[in-house]
Amino acid sequence: MKRIRIQRWGSQFLAPRTQFRPQCPLRPPQHHLSPFPQPHSCRSQSTSAGDIFPPLDADESAGLSQQDEDVSIPPEALPSPPPSAALKSAKLAALHARLSLPPRLPIQTLARALVHESADPDPNFNNTSLAILGSNLLGLYTSEYLLCHYPRLPISVLFAAQSAYVGTKALALMAHEWGIESVAEPGGEVDPGLLQYRRLAAGAAWGEFAPRGTGRPNEQKGWRRGITSKIVYDDQFGDMRMKTPEPSQPVPLDIAAESFVRALMGATYLHCGRATTKRLFASHWLSRTLDLSKMFEFRTPTVDLSKLCAREGFEPAVARLISETGRASRHPVFVVGVYSGKDKLGEGAGGSIDEARVRAAVMALKSWYLYKPLDVTLPSDAEGMEPTKWKPNLVDLGEVIV
Repeated sequence: MKRIRIQRWGSQFLAPRTQFRPQCPLRPPQHHLSPFPQPHSCRSQSTSAGDIFPPLDADESAGLSQQDEDVSIPPEALPSPPPSAALKSAKLAALHARLSLPPRLPIQTLARALVHESADPDPNFNNTSLAILGSNLLGLYTSEYLLCHYPRLPISVLFAAQSAYVGTKALALMAHEWGIESVAEPGGEVDPGLLQYRRLAAGAAWGEFAPRGTGRPNEQKGWRRGITSKIVYDDQFGDMRMKTPEPSQPVPLDIAAESFVRALMGATYLHCGRATTKRLFASHWLSRTLDLSKMFEFRTPTVDLSKLCAREGFEPAVARLISETGRASRHPVFVVGVYSGKDKLGEGAGGSIDEARVRAAVMALKSWYLYKPLDVTLPSDAEGMEPTKWKPNLVDLGEVIV
């Protein structure tokens, strides 16, 4: 009895075994009922789903072996390199080894991740579907890491930190560090180890894809975009959503490089699973140093600190002069500390007492917002974990809004 092949979750991102090209001149008539492609009529898919399906029986393999031997159209007529060229590319093999990718990730999938939709508009052969999955994974892993390790971060700082980790500029720089090179003009005859995309002409403005709006019900009234509105309507970085360009629209280099990094993340998740994807994220993203203390900007730090102490039930903050030197000179230095009862909240130095007091209040606020718990359990790590081993994370009341 023949076995039924059941697709697992995620196989919708992978194309069928073969896919007819819309522009193929020798496409068979619509009434043709054969499930197999005819010679000179199809292009093999760029990402094989063979690792997801169970192995075929002997009689099934024998029946498919002869009919799957199709002759592809000339590479020069294709918008992107054929999948068979990926097995002969030294650049792809070097990239696979340089990134220490697992052997379960096929070299053809890596080649597909390098094809942007501007080079090949066919969704079965570009990296659009893989990039969407990878974008969601990067947003999930980054946000849970920041929220669990720094539960008191203000929303604006959280948005900036996410952009610093997985934003467009950060991913484009990461692709450059990985040694990704781009083609001058995409086509089927070029090396599949190069980033395939249609370049934006010199002097052309990418600004025509301006923000199309946020979808807010009262957007035409021009009301202020608050923090809550950014969380509900904007993207994961708190920015207004951009207009979606046409599939064949030329794009800048950073947009194409960003899509490759995201597609690589999505392909790793589909072929290798969650554990391997998290190790890849920890190796290439969490290993980077990000100084969160430099992302804060306080307008009225003394007022914010007073409201924070009142909300938390602390004693009112009091500034006290700790030490000074050169009061009568041209360059005096004052050291001021901010205390709540007998507890010192922060300390700052400046050329005047007011400057030192403000810096001490800023230091006290940063110490509060950058609090980091010692024992943290990420929600994504709790999959398959026993309920008794789960340790809830700290959920803060939120930032102080003046």
